Amino acid sequence: MFTDNRLPMLERFTAWTQRNLPTREQMERSRVIRPFAHRVLRSELWRFTRRSVPRGVALGILVGVIVPVAQILFAALMCLSVRANVPVAALTTFITNPVTTPLIWVFSYKVGAWLLQVDAMTVVAPVNAAMEHSQFDDMIQWLTGATLVTAFGLVVVAVVTAAAGYLATSFGWRWWIGHKRRVRLAHARAARAARHPEPAE
Repeated sequence: MFTDNRLPMLERFTAWTQRNLPTREQMERSRVIRPFAHRVLRSELWRFTRRSVPRGVALGILVGVIVPVAQILFAALMCLSVRANVPVAALTTFITNPVTTPLIWVFSYKVGAWLLQVDAMTVVAPVNAAMEHSQFDDMIQWLTGATLVTAFGLVVVAVVTAAAGYLATSFGWRWWIGHKRRVRLAHARAARAARHPEPAE
């Protein structure tokens, strides 16, 4: 439950989101997205629902962390298959920026190195074996533009962070709907009290 002193922070975040949330008109004017506009701009992908918004957050985190270029385009196209909210997915890709990207890559390198080291110490070494017998290592290096250790760490960090983002957004959405309902009820009670004041004793 959010306390009163956290509400101004929430309001500032809401204002920032409204300023930076892509609009359908902006997407339609984009030269990169224009060839896919007839699919990306479908109305069901722009509805803010309790399912589409968390999916958009998770998808935006995945694309933002893993894909280094054309993130909004990739996020918008991937929304088609999972019915995620396009503007939310596009906005969430901004999780990576010139300030956060170096930190994410350093952290991902450490995560990838640790996991591959732990995997190599096991008898079966499933991760290393899977990468040796498939092209997964080449794929993630091509997709992320990073070395194998960093690329593997980026995938792990992206998946875990996306799952956490999905859960946090789902709970946050429920809290927000409950908060608005409580505010409406409080206003309704205040209006009734104003219309029918209690008689003075």
